[in-house]
Amino acid sequence: MTARVRAAILPAAAALFITLGLALLRPVPTPWPNRVWETGLLLTGLPVVWRTLAGLFRGRLAADLVAMLAITAAIILTQPLAGLIVVLMQTGGEALERYAEGRASDAVRELEAAAPRIAHRYDGATVLDLPVEAVVVGDRLLVRPGEMVPCDAIVVAGESHVDISRLTGEPVPLHARPETHLMSGSLNGEGPLTIRATALARESQYARIVDLVRTAQASKSPLQRLADRYAIWFTPLTLAVCGIAWLLSGDAVRVLAVLVVATPCPLILATPVAVIGGLNRAARRSVVFRHGDALEQLGSTTVAIFDKTGTLTIGRPEVAAVHSIPPFQEREVLRLAGAVEQVSGHLLARTVVEAALAAAAPLPPAHDVVEAPGQGVWGQVEGRTVAVGALSFIGRTQPQAAEGFRAQANGGDGLRAFVAVDNQAAGVIAYADRERADLKEFFSQLRALGYQRMLLLTGDHRANAERAAIAAGISEIHADLLPEGKVEVVRGLVDEGMKVVMVGDGTNDAPALSTATVGVALAAHGGGITAEAADVVVLADDLTRVSEAVVISRRTMRIARQSIWAGLGLSTVAMGFAAWGLIPPIVGAVLQELIDVSVILNALRTSMPMPYDQAKV
Repeated sequence: MTARVRAAILPAAAALFITLGLALLRPVPTPWPNRVWETGLLLTGLPVVWRTLAGLFRGRLAADLVAMLAITAAIILTQPLAGLIVVLMQTGGEALERYAEGRASDAVRELEAAAPRIAHRYDGATVLDLPVEAVVVGDRLLVRPGEMVPCDAIVVAGESHVDISRLTGEPVPLHARPETHLMSGSLNGEGPLTIRATALARESQYARIVDLVRTAQASKSPLQRLADRYAIWFTPLTLAVCGIAWLLSGDAVRVLAVLVVATPCPLILATPVAVIGGLNRAARRSVVFRHGDALEQLGSTTVAIFDKTGTLTIGRPEVAAVHSIPPFQEREVLRLAGAVEQVSGHLLARTVVEAALAAAAPLPPAHDVVEAPGQGVWGQVEGRTVAVGALSFIGRTQPQAAEGFRAQANGGDGLRAFVAVDNQAAGVIAYADRERADLKEFFSQLRALGYQRMLLLTGDHRANAERAAIAAGISEIHADLLPEGKVEVVRGLVDEGMKVVMVGDGTNDAPALSTATVGVALAAHGGGITAEAADVVVLADDLTRVSEAVVISRRTMRIARQSIWAGLGLSTVAMGFAAWGLIPPIVGAVLQELIDVSVILNALRTSMPMPYDQAKV
């Protein structure tokens, strides 16, 4: 509350209290039944009065002020029924607000819980378990298959594929071998690795992500209630009408009647009822707003930022092309490769099997299959020896085929698997992370919604980022970013006064999601930490639900404001009648209830289905 507002409100409120206090000097006979109602009013009303006063003295001018004055006046003037109706409306509105707000984010706690707790350190030939906090730089550690890398380190022995998508957004597993640098939080694949710690756990990449999320969430200031923004002008208006009523009549009961009909229940009820309806409407579309502030803020964002992997793309490599070498045909290469890959648990193996089943189902069985972790697999299929893997692996198992691949120079750049059959080069399988099919539709919706800027932030290489950006129609690209780099870009836009929505799906996006005005997590395949750090969670594997959520947000707040203005307009008219003595306090309380019902019925429209193409933006 500004000094000017405080100077205007506090003296007026104090004068009203003094005036009402004089009513105590007037003897008022109290029938016995009234004392029961008065006791109930004291027990239920004083907590409301105390909470509002406490907020007022902390400098928060809230819509509750008029309700507090009405309750206080009802106590002083022995009008318990009118006061109890006001208490009912006030406490009911507060309960709805608490329900709409939802639970606070547990992002930092979830991040810390997911961090590795135990490291395996070599002590000579023995492996000892110890807390990750006890690891020092230079320690030789064992990372077993399926375990998380406990600290930033360099590989000294072993070979495996390591999932780094949670940290960098790169969908293709990193081929880890001696001298490969690994970041904490990476997930080891199929082979054991011996690593040497290059940083303490508390100074490694995963710990930096935790600190970034903690800092981002702490820096977010709470959103002022919509009701309180309207209260800045409605409260002085109410006090002015109370003053006029006193000057006209000198009757404190008439002042109470003005306060009762002015009790800002349209302010207190309209927003939470509308928000709850909007939350329910969004939930039916598989969009979860974690709190009411997110629903209010999303519709006001004008800058949209996107991660690439798993957001604009499907988030995992697929078979993009099969290049066969005569006399082999593409379908035959894929069929034989899929047969031996059926027994492998590697991500790329599953991708090959899916493509093979789609092109040549059913697949023949494979026998005597041997897998070299992180390198390739070979076995017998229909009496032929089939090998699939890196060119170095083919060179060791079927050297003549490797020479054939070098002679053909086939397959192009990027991630590839080479297929050899009976020591003969058969073909090359190329992988790529495919862009979502609905990108053009989605970004046309965003432009129609008036988004001024759209950016792509990714830890992936720039060439891959540009391919996705072209498909989406985005011109502003920031590639090769670690999580702190994404945070810097988002924070820079927020500091410029822009309202930013950030959409992502990986752990590396969590700090940026927390930094943005509104963070949206795509969690169709399990959101985990990303969902905890976000304000909005999309449970469907459909990017267009994000634009739908924007429409629901804007429609919800538009209806909330309609309800507020209608309710305040009716209350203002009723205040005029009460000031002239035409409405007694109890009748005023009933009239205010009717106004509240109309406000609630209008606000409930937010829960009704509304086709996207008919929604006003």
